Amino acid sequence: MAITGILRVGLVQIRVLDFEESLVHYRDRIGLDVVGNIDENRLMLKAYDEFDHHSVVLHRAEKAGIDFIAFKADNEETIDRIKKETEDKYKFNYEIIDDQPGFGPIHTFTVPTGHKIGIYSEVEMAEDYPMIQNPFIWKKEPRGMRATHFDHALLYGPDQKTTVEWFTKVLGLSISEILLKEDGKESLCTWLTANTRGHDLAVLDFPEPNVLHHISFHLNSWEDVGNAADIMARYDISIDAGPMRHGITRGQTIYFFDPSGNRNEAYAGGYEYFPDHPVRVWDYDHAGAGIFYYDKALNDRFLSVYT
Repeated sequence: MAITGILRVGLVQIRVLDFEESLVHYRDRIGLDVVGNIDENRLMLKAYDEFDHHSVVLHRAEKAGIDFIAFKADNEETIDRIKKETEDKYKFNYEIIDDQPGFGPIHTFTVPTGHKIGIYSEVEMAEDYPMIQNPFIWKKEPRGMRATHFDHALLYGPDQKTTVEWFTKVLGLSISEILLKEDGKESLCTWLTANTRGHDLAVLDFPEPNVLHHISFHLNSWEDVGNAADIMARYDISIDAGPMRHGITRGQTIYFFDPSGNRNEAYAGGYEYFPDHPVRVWDYDHAGAGIFYYDKALNDRFLSVYT
């Protein structure tokens, strides 16, 4: 499959309240590697199987949540096209982020959900990238939950419809699944993908703007999800839900919270997606099975706790 245009989600910057507690959580428990500091309030990390300079930035702030999330494009021509089409039709607020080490300019657009969405094409290889010459599976033993890469995020905000339209018509992402509202006519939540995985991003219609439901880290197997749960039990990490399975995307998963209250997910499995696949549709009264496939019932905390 020739993947062109937007390749994948590749970078997220989240706000945390305590650097030291957050560092222990993301480095020692999830297993990310520290790349370095941007400044006294921002720290860069990456997973052991990622090639790019970094994928996660922890930003020390007074309130938890998300600053921006960014997607990697195949070249500058794609970015120029996205900028022009967005300016012509959508008039979103546009800014450039140019202070991420290892990255060229990140072109950001504030979409109707209130989130700042970035697009970039230039990024350096990480200093400690995965082996490529007669490669071992890993250079050194993965730590903690053994996260392989930053996988996706779920965002809450108003006017999901226009936001999803921009992602599909301008960025070229595909819709893999939708959850319908009670009336059965419009989407309550949409899962979007730029490649062959089930989703790079999900967007849920919600009255409050710029809300983060969770960021997700990929694990290799269901066994690794169990290992992640063991780590959470050992270190008293607050578990939200799981271990369990989704009906939507079919992923095997566990949800938990970082020390600042940001929800994390450790995610494995899921189906492969191709652009010729039909959209999978879930009715509102089947939402429980879509999210909690075994229990088939949503819990209040999963929907109402966010940053």
